[in-house]
Amino acid sequence: MDLLIDGLKKAVEMIFTGNQEVFAITWLTLKVCLISILISTLLGLPLGIILGLTKFKGQKVLLMFANMGMGLPPVVAGLWITMLLWRSGPLGDLTLLYTPTAIIMAQVLVSLPIIVSLTCTSFQQINDKMLLQVKALGATKWQTLMILIKQSKMAIMAAIIAGFGRVIAEVGAAMMVGGNVQGDTRILTTTIVMEVSKGNFDIALALSFILLSAAFFITAALTFFQQRSRFS
Repeated sequence: MDLLIDGLKKAVEMIFTGNQEVFAITWLTLKVCLISILISTLLGLPLGIILGLTKFKGQKVLLMFANMGMGLPPVVAGLWITMLLWRSGPLGDLTLLYTPTAIIMAQVLVSLPIIVSLTCTSFQQINDKMLLQVKALGATKWQTLMILIKQSKMAIMAAIIAGFGRVIAEVGAAMMVGGNVQGDTRILTTTIVMEVSKGNFDIALALSFILLSAAFFITAALTFFQQRSRFS
């Protein structure tokens, strides 16, 4: 119990004393996570909608891979991105390994299947009678799509929240592709692991409180946006 209290005190001290390194690590964490989930959302929503509303050859195979990807181990994602960006790899000339961009790529890889699969499931559950009714009223394909998106808004936001939860908690892939380089690729999760390995449990707990606070406020904002229509 004393360790938890000391960790909380350390977190407050780090924040209010203006610890520049902590602010830099926190800012980088938020930046890579928000960029990752934005990319995953922009790619995942259209893919999920297509898988959920259309029928084509190979659809079940794609959906199977999307569902499998929801359980993709982060270290496997990190390994694939590392091989892709390694000097002898396909994208080795870009020298992106051990950069924030590499962390973003790994986080997109682990969060994209979540958004695709959950979005697909929400659109597959749309009542066929409602779809026929919308078409009977003369709605164009674009208008029909907008109506269906509005009807599935809560499920879509749930998919985004789940994807964000995956990236904000990610550590294995970020450690592999980012290298935890001070001042460059060090984020909160990898820093916590490093401090624990050094035996600095008070600092690790302090950083964990900061990470939880950041995750709480962003998730709360997304939840408010998801639920606001129910309370308006």
